[in-house]
Amino acid sequence: MTLKKILLVLVPVSLLGTGFYMKSQESGKSFLLPAILENLKNYHYNPTDVNDDFSKKVFDEFLGVLDANKRFFTQEDIKQLSVYKTKIDDLSKEGSYEFFDKVMEIYESRINQNQKWYREILATPMEFTSDETFVIDDKQPYAKNDAELKERVRKSLKYGVMTRLAASLEAQESKDSAVKIVSTDTLEAQARKGVLKSQDDFVTRWKKVKPEEKQSYYINAITSVFDPHTNYFPPADKENFDIAMSGQLEGIGAQLQEKDGYIKVTRVVPGAPSALQGELKEGDLILKVAQGAAEPVDVVNMPIDDAIKMIRGPKGTEVRLTVKKPDGSIKVIKIIRDVVIVEETFAKSVVIEDKDHKKTGYLFLPTFYTDMNGRGGRTSWDDVRKEIKKLKKAGVGRIVFDLRNNGGGSLQDVVTMSGLFIDKGPIVQVKSRGAEPEFLEDYDPSVEWDGPLVLMVNQYSASASEIIAAAMQDYKRAVIVGSNHTFGKGTVQRFVDLNETVRSKDASEFGSLKITIQKFYRIDGGATQLKGVSSDIELPDNFTYLESGEGEQDFPMAWDKIKPAGYKSYDKYFTDFSAVKANSNKRVKESPIFKLIDENAKRIKEEDQRKEVSLNLKTYMAENKLRKEESKKMEVLNTENPELIITTLAEDQKALDGDKGRNDRAKDWYKNLKKDPYIFEALQIAEELK
Repeated sequence: MTLKKILLVLVPVSLLGTGFYMKSQESGKSFLLPAILENLKNYHYNPTDVNDDFSKKVFDEFLGVLDANKRFFTQEDIKQLSVYKTKIDDLSKEGSYEFFDKVMEIYESRINQNQKWYREILATPMEFTSDETFVIDDKQPYAKNDAELKERVRKSLKYGVMTRLAASLEAQESKDSAVKIVSTDTLEAQARKGVLKSQDDFVTRWKKVKPEEKQSYYINAITSVFDPHTNYFPPADKENFDIAMSGQLEGIGAQLQEKDGYIKVTRVVPGAPSALQGELKEGDLILKVAQGAAEPVDVVNMPIDDAIKMIRGPKGTEVRLTVKKPDGSIKVIKIIRDVVIVEETFAKSVVIEDKDHKKTGYLFLPTFYTDMNGRGGRTSWDDVRKEIKKLKKAGVGRIVFDLRNNGGGSLQDVVTMSGLFIDKGPIVQVKSRGAEPEFLEDYDPSVEWDGPLVLMVNQYSASASEIIAAAMQDYKRAVIVGSNHTFGKGTVQRFVDLNETVRSKDASEFGSLKITIQKFYRIDGGATQLKGVSSDIELPDNFTYLESGEGEQDFPMAWDKIKPAGYKSYDKYFTDFSAVKANSNKRVKESPIFKLIDENAKRIKEEDQRKEVSLNLKTYMAENKLRKEESKKMEVLNTENPELIITTLAEDQKALDGDKGRNDRAKDWYKNLKKDPYIFEALQIAEELK
């Protein structure tokens, strides 16, 4: 058996896609399920006992995957299926899909029933003057019976029609000359027609899904109970994963995750069209996808692979995403598809000064890339070393190292990179199941930068980013500035090729299994898993009051602690840290911009806690208008800070001269840096470190 490819990168994308299932013609049993369970038992860092408790979790997980918004199953259905609640463990060990088959039988009958209902309901004009409300809480119980389910479906359809009607009315009110003015009755009829098409499209897509593809949903419900990063990859999905890991990205360049029936943006790839366009952000929910000016297609409750196929497309074509921002506002984002501009994914730096004219080096690293094939390609640690050399040559007195939104990457690179800031010593502890922790150390006594260091993070800084942040914090070598904590992914995954573990004459391709096999621990002994790294100086952001990161996932592995490593901390820049922190807190408290950000974070929390929405058109549009007005206040973040002066390093200026494309991208980057209040505050903190 071969364990392949160590993975540190944050990969929260859903794996509910094209599946492959091997079934014996004689026995009617799958060879694949027992093989997967055996591999998980043998190699997972902390394998879950496959027992009745496991069975109950798979039961809830699989039904949640199929019906996240409780629009298909009733309590009567769940009662009927509950005979399997403690049998799934035994059925899986036997390779039986009996539970899956029974669920599919009920689910598909419900789809047919819903089709009759929605065609009947959408055939009649709707009124929006009553004070009805629609429950949007995914934690609500299943409908008691068919009558209650039909009423839930009716309200869901009414909400869909109302949101479309409201958007059309708002477009007319905007007095855009391109918008044709028509009656409200006509717009309502068009909205019902649009919702009908969306519903019909869902049914059509489902009927085209092959049985083995549906079975892969079930397989991943089983693997996800072990932890969020343990997944089954059918052959086609594994190929897509390899493409993403190699950086050969085409389309808009965003990582997506299915969450409670929604498609959520979890990362915007640096250098990708979505990053260069600038409006799509982590935390956005994609509601609709349109090809250019064509009719948008609803993607709520759509399998994520189907949504991704719609978002991807040929270079140069336009895709329009209707997204719901965390504060509840709705925005249509137009993106021209393209390939990732590779140089935008590499480390880069500039010199930043404010009114005090103290030179600070700003170093940005979007990911921990490495030369996977050993062919002399670029590595992130060496590029960071080169950037530091250039910054020292430019005479900077301190460095701000930005790891925000950095989802991780190469383990070796992060260990070597950490050594650029300390003389030598342990960087991280890696523990395998049943083994003593292994210390990964920097053995090189040379130090590339020994001056003041501020390391910027946020809740999307994950994995390798958390390793270096934790090490710098434990050594007291850097001040960690940003979100209350980083993502909290403190585990390592490897692929097992299932073709080497399943023996069957009926098929040659079984796909792969990504298994969590190791866990990271800081040198102080605490895990980075779940808790992440807490900032020394916390700055408010949009997600301050929300649970975010690994803790938001289902079945995350627990935080724990082991014996600390032997290391000596640097106290040089922390002798008067309490004053530095107090000064930062005072600036943030008095800052109009950070006050706005904190207010917005509270609104986002309120939006997240909202359990129902009004089906009264007037009330809905008034609430929508208020959200837009509140959201508009945040446009102050698009204002450049006149106090910031950004200087291109001499070596980089040579590369920009004569290359209009690179020069334009550099100017856009500088503008964004000047608009970023977090960079300005990090600069003030760095200047106070003596």
